[in-house]
Amino acid sequence: MRTAANSSGGRSAHDHPRALAVHEWPNADRSAWEDACRPGCRLKPGGAASYLAPVSRDDFGRRYGAFLGFLQRTGRLKRDAAAAAQVTLSNVEAYTSDLTARVQSVTVWNCIYKLRRAAELLAPTADFSWLAEIEKDIALMMEPRSKFDRLVFTGRLVEAGLTLAAEAQGFASGELIRARGVRNGLMIALLALCPIRIKNFSALEIGHTFKQVHGSWWIALPSISTKSRRPDERRVPELLNPSINMYLNQSRPLLIGSKPSNALWISSTTGRAMTTKNLGTLVSRITLETLGVDVSPHLFRTAAASTAAAYGGNTPHLASALLNHRDPRVTEEHYNRASSISASKIYAEITNTFRRI
Repeated sequence: MRTAANSSGGRSAHDHPRALAVHEWPNADRSAWEDACRPGCRLKPGGAASYLAPVSRDDFGRRYGAFLGFLQRTGRLKRDAAAAAQVTLSNVEAYTSDLTARVQSVTVWNCIYKLRRAAELLAPTADFSWLAEIEKDIALMMEPRSKFDRLVFTGRLVEAGLTLAAEAQGFASGELIRARGVRNGLMIALLALCPIRIKNFSALEIGHTFKQVHGSWWIALPSISTKSRRPDERRVPELLNPSINMYLNQSRPLLIGSKPSNALWISSTTGRAMTTKNLGTLVSRITLETLGVDVSPHLFRTAAASTAAAYGGNTPHLASALLNHRDPRVTEEHYNRASSISASKIYAEITNTFRRI
């Protein structure tokens, strides 16, 4: 039964269960996690998680902390247990039931998958094959949200961004509104043409990862910051040069004020660098307002791969290179989707010929 606070629109702790931070974990779990994350040095290998990107390690840690938070909330947590020893069949079944009541099936699978990965890092010699089987069973039943109704090709995204920047420059009612509109427009157009991952996009720095070379703007990501662990260097199309110059010379100085920062994306509220979360939320909101479709930053990558498949089919692995994937098979679903769309269009044109006969 919901509390009075919930009936009035609030949310209970059960709706927003708290994950335990690493320093709140049982001693054995905390010690094992710190050892797993220990970086390597010249003559000594790192821990089991040292090869992972920091964002992946943090994600696995948060998911394990969420599991421990559930155990604590339900009176199951044992502070003296060995590392990952509480990842048992009964605890996982109870945790899965709790998740199923609160979140969508894809999120349930994601939580169990990352719980297994974290457990394997904490206790490398333990056997968690039973948990992998549970994970597979959940995968068979999950129902991912379809991307089809949110598929927008890159051309529309670029056009929307450039239009937004131009309208802000020409018709905005105030300087701050103008600066914000130019920033938002450039953000959409740049992400569409250079669909890097949102964590890299939000962290772009002028003169470092976003720099001008011989009159052209470049995005240059070092290998340490990319998921594929390969450097990612791409020239920004000259089409965006007017918007970039407008933003850097007029809009950004107004947004940042006197606060020193090399961050490319500046919040109009704080005057500081935008966080990954806030930037992602803003991208979704802008596309919903301008296109009528909520296109998340990750769907910009879907749009890029689908556009490459539909219009660049004669260039093998174009989408893989565009998204900086190691394995071309990762982009196969985008090629399949775009091929289906192209086939439907051709088929419709064929059937229209019969109507004219």
